[in-house]
Amino acid sequence: MFSLLFLLLLCLIFPLLIFFHRHGTTKNLPPGPKGLPIIGNLHQLDISKLYLQLSEFSKIYGPIFSLQLGFRQAIVVSSGEIAKEVLKNKGDVFSNRPMLYSQQKLTYNGSEMVFAPYGEVWRELRKICVFHIFSSKRVSYYSCIRKIEVKKMIKKISEHASCSSNINLSELLISLSSTIICRIAFGKSYEDEGHERSRFHGLLHEFQALLAEFFVADYIPYMGWIDKVRGLHGRVDRCFNEFDEFYQEIIDQHLDPNREHGDEDVIVDVLLKLKKQNVSSIDLTFDHIKGVLVDMLVAATDTTSATSVWTLTALIKNPRVMNKLQEEIRSIGVIKETLRLYLPAPLLVPRESSENCTINGYNIPANTILYVNAWAIQRDSDIWKNSEEFYPERFLENSISFLGQNFELIPFGAGHRICPGLSMAVASIELILANLLYSFDWKLPHGLVKEDIDTEMLTGITQHKKNPLYLVAKSSM
Repeated sequence: MFSLLFLLLLCLIFPLLIFFHRHGTTKNLPPGPKGLPIIGNLHQLDISKLYLQLSEFSKIYGPIFSLQLGFRQAIVVSSGEIAKEVLKNKGDVFSNRPMLYSQQKLTYNGSEMVFAPYGEVWRELRKICVFHIFSSKRVSYYSCIRKIEVKKMIKKISEHASCSSNINLSELLISLSSTIICRIAFGKSYEDEGHERSRFHGLLHEFQALLAEFFVADYIPYMGWIDKVRGLHGRVDRCFNEFDEFYQEIIDQHLDPNREHGDEDVIVDVLLKLKKQNVSSIDLTFDHIKGVLVDMLVAATDTTSATSVWTLTALIKNPRVMNKLQEEIRSIGVIKETLRLYLPAPLLVPRESSENCTINGYNIPANTILYVNAWAIQRDSDIWKNSEEFYPERFLENSISFLGQNFELIPFGAGHRICPGLSMAVASIELILANLLYSFDWKLPHGLVKEDIDTEMLTGITQHKKNPLYLVAKSSM
């Protein structure tokens, strides 16, 4: 009995000793909210509105502040100037990713670009994607797919417009985005296949939910059993196995010499060809191919549909801008302003420092998680005049772009790990919006006013509009 009590006491004390040892060795950390032993600030954070909460903390503790997430140190950056320091000037130090359970498991241990550790494998995969998938030539090559699918969407809307019925634009644009990406990546669409469509969208929804889920083991390793009790490990395993089966089916179909050819030279074909030619500096495996397909399916579908919905939400709430846009104001200004106010990922994908460094006079230890609160930066009233107002014309008066050079506007990130699919995403968004606004005049459903259109967001890595956007279309032709 004495031995059992001694072991129990040791199990309680040992983590505390580790905690206080780790967090008593770094001096001059950025200020931050006071936390509790072991859990740190975890109990103070609301995952569903984290970007808003961190923005409020920045008003108290400044544009760079620290958080203690269990046994892990984190800093939060909420100014363009410091974002430039961590993403560009010290880009090599902050180019790694924290190893989080669900992200690693669902992306084949980071065998892709978004969550892969910073190193040779990531560099090679990024090079493959930049030169063979997201090049201007390849983006242009896939333009026919985008045009065909957008034309189909316009036809569907026209049918609704003829009887003035309400249109669920959120559902329509998510469907369109996933169809475009599936045709570009896999050479087929799942939107008209009944059971397959349901299976596909169910998998995609669960995948996105798990990426945003909180796992205790990521921050307090010895308490990881809580995740198993909550059933999270089982959910991750099921989702991974089903998606792996899905991707393997795609690969097997494209390796079959007798298959019926649809869209030629889609992304899976490009990757399989590179694997066969063995021209990469790494051993390109099927896990790498599946990992890149994960990035394409999840990241591209989410950002395109979310941005399109937020743009139309902003326009319907701002009739003045809608009218000017339909009189041929530059659409890119509207897209920039949407990405400024309603960026799909308010917190950029977290990074992790690879060594000790100094930021803004503060000591930042190695293995510190970095959160860049792009939402706070892009609504900073010191940078943006009337920062809460949707005013696209502001971009007619300056040359600020979202290409990673202007750190007051970073919806796609910046530095080494800027989103490589930026050009493909923007090409789809521009085409979708141009057609929707050219072909139809948009009105609110009967009895609603613009103040009734909410801007609440769903929880997740990508922030979708919480409540579907219903509008009424009237043909402008």
